[in-house]
Amino acid sequence: MQHVLKDADVGAHPKVQFRCSKCGQTTVIEIRRRMDSTMVISPLPSFARADGTNPNLLVKDDYEGLSLPQGRRVLLTVTTGPSKGLVFELTKPRVTLGRKGADLALDDPEVSRYHCLLEVKDTAINLKDLESTNGTFYDEERTRAAYLVDGAEFRIGSSTIRMTLELK
Repeated sequence: MQHVLKDADVGAHPKVQFRCSKCGQTTVIEIRRRMDSTMVISPLPSFARADGTNPNLLVKDDYEGLSLPQGRRVLLTVTTGPSKGLVFELTKPRVTLGRKGADLALDDPEVSRYHCLLEVKDTAINLKDLESTNGTFYDEERTRAAYLVDGAEFRIGSSTIRMTLELK
């Protein structure tokens, strides 16, 4: 026999127990949330209601310990999504990716205003999610941070971006 459990009825509980009306057997189901699942927060906290210009979310231009690689260019190529074909060259060792207002702006409605951050230490490139709504994905896994190597791809919103190091 098959039972349909509605998320609205069981989603707030870590375990659900029910009894089959036909055979009388009791069943217990554990509800496990996926790490990349979306949770609805109600009421929204003030930072989520803001217009995305909260100065506490912005990163200062402090590049101590960071540097672009000598003799190489760091390129970001958008391979899928609304901005497909767009190529960015990093001109500073710390940049934000997002929509209008970010250092590198994508025309993708699924991308947060300040979605993620790239920090470059010579040829070591770190990707950090900036608590974006839809997350940052590397190797098809939602991630808070990842180390990128030449040719690595990551996804923000519906846009896939390839990072390459190219000789000047």
